[in-house]
Amino acid sequence: MRRAARSLFGRRARLRWVHLILGGALAMPYVLVGSVIIGPATGGTDVFGSFPLQLASFGVGLPLAAVTSLFPLTRPLEAAAVRWLCGVDTDRLAFGPARTRGEKGRTAGWFTLHLGLGGIIAGMSLAVPPFAVVLIVLPVVAGLRGGRLGLPEVLDHAWALALAPVAGAAMLVALAGCAAGGGWLLARWAPALLGPSPEGRLAAAEARAADLAVRNRLARELHDSIGHALSAIGLQASAARRVLDSDPEFVREALAAIEDTTRRTVGELDAVLGVLREGDAPGTAPAPTLAADLDGLLRRTRAGGQRVTATVDTDLEVLPALLSREGYRIVQEGLSNALRHAGDRVAVDVRIAVASGALEITVENPVTGPAAVTAPVSSRPGGGHGLRGIADRVRLLGGTMTAGPAAGSSGRAAGSSGPAGESWRLHVRLPMKGPA
Repeated sequence: MRRAARSLFGRRARLRWVHLILGGALAMPYVLVGSVIIGPATGGTDVFGSFPLQLASFGVGLPLAAVTSLFPLTRPLEAAAVRWLCGVDTDRLAFGPARTRGEKGRTAGWFTLHLGLGGIIAGMSLAVPPFAVVLIVLPVVAGLRGGRLGLPEVLDHAWALALAPVAGAAMLVALAGCAAGGGWLLARWAPALLGPSPEGRLAAAEARAADLAVRNRLARELHDSIGHALSAIGLQASAARRVLDSDPEFVREALAAIEDTTRRTVGELDAVLGVLREGDAPGTAPAPTLAADLDGLLRRTRAGGQRVTATVDTDLEVLPALLSREGYRIVQEGLSNALRHAGDRVAVDVRIAVASGALEITVENPVTGPAAVTAPVSSRPGGGHGLRGIADRVRLLGGTMTAGPAAGSSGRAAGSSGPAGESWRLHVRLPMKGPA
């Protein structure tokens, strides 16, 4: 019983009733225009004094409403009203103007349905409650009997007076039921008529996917750039502190490298944040590439005392711009991982070559302890996304990646102090032509 009462008189039912009455109010101008047409056409002088002529005017006005629904703001306004008053989820509605023929047709159908049902329910809401109240109070108000107010004389009988309050209450419940049913019908049809088309859903999904891809790429750029910079700065500062009194020249070089690293990272950070700030122009700092800054990357890494050897068996200038940029980030993250996990006392070997139509990048360093490098990056305290970020880049470029212990490596960096044949190797292979 309580559930039935809530469905007829609950908050949602009342809001949907208001939505229907708004539809009736919107229908009134069209009914007036229809009456101007119906009056001369039928010869009637009092259109609103005749119920059939009122219905005819209503029927003429609805097609006019369908035509005016092509106004661009109709769908956004109707969708907003449906969201607030009918309780339809936002993601099931389209709030932009109808552009295609199908969207315009569905909007016209919705507007006609809203005004049609709204006009009926609004008319009932005006006519039924006064009559129902009269029936309810008829047994106790003798002045309403005897044909007064145009009531039929049959209501003066004793049995009619006894049933009149029941009939009045039933009319009010029936009115609420009609309003609840009409509101439910509109809420049910709103997603189909005011919702996005399959093409619109696909376009929205593609836009969201593109936005997510951009944000993920920017997150990787920030992680790789700032993560490497902080690791390098920490290593350079630590090395400078250890030899502060004994080797002032090395300290000056380390401080210069920290300054250079900081300046470049701030420029890259500004460029990335410029993309994230809506309405701001992107930063002007160019994205680093292998061709433009590999030597600088190695120089800044070595400035902290890290022993890095690099072998480049290809002309970096002829690499595609995308491969050169992503390859730079992969080398940068490989060096960062070595700095974090192997320390500044271990040599790192970087090899870059083109073989069989693919760019191959290898970053390798000897293992100096049982868990110094073999633990994956994501398992270190505080988490981490280094290898995951590299894997995402490689996957998007259609390449392959392996990372882990490499026993018996013949390409270990010179001067390693770990056990013979034990090293940690990151190997990436990127096709020169791929899905990127």
